[in-house]
Amino acid sequence: MPNLNILCISDKVDPLIYSNNIKNRFDDIDLILSAGDLELNYYGYIVSSLNKPLLFIFGNHNLKSLKNYKKNYENSMHNNLEPFSDTHRSYGSIYIGDKVKNIKSILIAGLGGSKKYNGGPNQYSEIEMFFKILKLIPGLIFNRIVYGRWLDILLTHAPPRNIGDKEDKCHQGFKIFRTFHKIFKPKYHLHGHIHLYDINAPRESMFEKTKIINVYEHIILNIEVL
Repeated sequence: MPNLNILCISDKVDPLIYSNNIKNRFDDIDLILSAGDLELNYYGYIVSSLNKPLLFIFGNHNLKSLKNYKKNYENSMHNNLEPFSDTHRSYGSIYIGDKVKNIKSILIAGLGGSKKYNGGPNQYSEIEMFFKILKLIPGLIFNRIVYGRWLDILLTHAPPRNIGDKEDKCHQGFKIFRTFHKIFKPKYHLHGHIHLYDINAPRESMFEKTKIINVYEHIILNIEVL
């Protein structure tokens, strides 16, 4: 079976990526996934440099373009968001929040946002995240029927609760993600949100059959195509 090299990014503009050497350094990349908190123009630089598809979700920062993908948001409630415009720009990237996608034979689902901590946009309670997951169910069932598996990669901004998260309200993970792993058994769960300031800090954990990886700044994931 062929393998894909996936460039996974989150939270911080990485000087190894945002450089004149990006094409040489990442010439074997097949796909880019972003776990959020990055500007769309950064995605544009990556897409235009590598000419590969980039899929992204939003986190809890850098949200000025969020309303272009969340048309039901009320601007009066979110003063940090610009007025809604149908002529938004994705800079060649693909938004997969609350969606299930098959790209290059990899089954990916996206769930953006963080735990609710100050009432800002793209923050959710456990029950609200549960209802976001319900939106994915039809696509997951389709995957199971057609491809024989629910999902390969769950892409979120926040981590699961008690797996690589923190105790402050902002950086707590979602308990419902652990239930998701038990039922749908994705091979990988990629998240950001938790900044890693030590290059030797652990990034990976296992829960049930899912490898959970913090993709802060960037990692390269090699995944077998089924």
